[in-house]
Amino acid sequence: MTTLDQLLPGQCGEIVRIDGVDGIASRLREMGFIPGESVEYLRRAPLGDPVKCSIQGCRIAVRSGEARRVQVQPIG
Repeated sequence: MTTLDQLLPGQCGEIVRIDGVDGIASRLREMGFIPGESVEYLRRAPLGDPVKCSIQGCRIAVRSGEARRVQVQPIG
């Protein structure tokens, strides 16, 4: 298991859990980061933050600190 920000560009993972019980964790869940959902890591911005990913057919940019809170199991 790893975190979303540790995936390689083009790599997919299944979300295992979101760390934390604060507003940021709630916001991530509202955006579709829920356990069991697949997420694809697309790329990182030139200065390293934010990271862009695809989930439920939507492309979303999240800060690296937020991506580190998303625990994923790499697929493939």
